[in-house]
Amino acid sequence: MKGTFPIDKFRELRTPFYYYDTKVLRETLSCVRTEAAKYGNFDVHYAVKANANPKVLSIIRENGLGADCVSGGEVRAAIKAGFPTNKIVFAGVGKADWEINLGLDYNIFCFNVESIPELEIINELAAAKGKVANVAFRINPNVGAHTHANITTGLAENKFGISMQDMDNVIDVALEMKNVKFIGLHFHIGSQILDMGDFVALCNRVNELQDKLESHRIRIEHVNVGGGLGIDYKHPNRQAIPDFKDYFETYAEHLKLRSYQTLHFELGRAITGQCGSLISRVLYVKQGANKKFAILDAGMTDLIRPALYQAYHKIENITSEEAVEAYDVVGPICESSDVFGKAIDLNKVKRGDLIALRSAGAYGEIMASSYNCRELPKGYTSDELV
Repeated sequence: MKGTFPIDKFRELRTPFYYYDTKVLRETLSCVRTEAAKYGNFDVHYAVKANANPKVLSIIRENGLGADCVSGGEVRAAIKAGFPTNKIVFAGVGKADWEINLGLDYNIFCFNVESIPELEIINELAAAKGKVANVAFRINPNVGAHTHANITTGLAENKFGISMQDMDNVIDVALEMKNVKFIGLHFHIGSQILDMGDFVALCNRVNELQDKLESHRIRIEHVNVGGGLGIDYKHPNRQAIPDFKDYFETYAEHLKLRSYQTLHFELGRAITGQCGSLISRVLYVKQGANKKFAILDAGMTDLIRPALYQAYHKIENITSEEAVEAYDVVGPICESSDVFGKAIDLNKVKRGDLIALRSAGAYGEIMASSYNCRELPKGYTSDELV
């Protein structure tokens, strides 16, 4: 079944562009709120890196989520969208001084710190402002995830986080500093995870670390387990909303959270992934020696995931009901990797047809580039196209 699109409105717009179905987004957010509210100490932040479209951010903010940021630009975007600064978390392995100062100036909730050198700089910059910065330490739990190698983040070989064997030393250093306050631990093992067993493994590791800290009489107020919950790229209509019930239940059942602790989540793709589609026009249908090519006006500059991760996106011809034929769906970029899919079954394609690349609401518009001097794609919401 194809998605429901305002095709007449689409014909009036210059392609390629992103289309966000706000009904899907709001229903997803409602489900997140309902499931998280079953546990009084669960706090959900939206990972801004997934999609920073201002209209999308505003809807997420209206639904009461906090913001997880990984750059100063994202902190600014979150503030501009109206997120309360006391619900903004700033993570990232390489925070520049100006970015740290920005967070300090706005009194954000917490910096997720990934090294002693970073901790020292935050303490120094906070001292210069006469402030005390809340910090949590991102611990690399050496837990693998069943996902693409380029989006695993919790292994010892990854650049992220502080190794477990260094955790005690880092905490000791922080406790001696006057301008940082150690409030919690942060973890994130990867992205597009569908196997709840990966999250169970993380829970077990967190339990182990908590027990170790308590044996040294160190209590922490906040545990942040990141995000990582995946979406169904093959069936965006059948499962438009991820299984948040199972996700939150997994942590409630397996993580030994103390009564005084808050558990934080940083969900990105799971919130915005299914609400977005990249809409493109067919420029040409080219008959090759052994196959047909559907050449679009959208390319890897507009949606890089297939070229970067060999990622799958469901592709639909939303303006044809003719018999299905197989096509290699490609873009106009001067790169051999500018391919959205090979041997894709589509309703017969002709010049001018509108093609939708589904499940593109996360890591789509936000990762677009101007390579080949191309214009960045615009983003429209269904609220606008009525």
